[in-house]
Amino acid sequence: MADITVELVSVERKLWSGQAKIVTAQTTEGEIGVLPGHEPMLGQLVENGVVTIRPVDGGKLTAAVQGGFLSVSTEKVTVLADFACWADEVNTSEAEAALSAAETESSKARAEAELRAVRRAQES
Repeated sequence: MADITVELVSVERKLWSGQAKIVTAQTTEGEIGVLPGHEPMLGQLVENGVVTIRPVDGGKLTAAVQGGFLSVSTEKVTVLADFACWADEVNTSEAEAALSAAETESSKARAEAELRAVRRAQES
């Protein structure tokens, strides 16, 4: 099966780099799935989205992302997020409390993204 090089990077750190079978991301134009051989494109990530990566060695990686861009070339997918964290790094209780207490759109979006990533990671 064909694969594609993927890099997931936030302002704070590089989360992942490797070979994947598919990448899905929520953009301002809708959710997109990128397979090897996808046409080059640039998409803007939503403020409270989720990125899922299926590495070639199996499993599923799910990250909460807040803002940024998805760049697809013929050989590589790069996700450049303003904020990103893995679903398994999210404390659900803290994220729910942050969502309830959110005073800004940015803090609300981050909590929503974290909770969506946790739910997406739990799906098969």
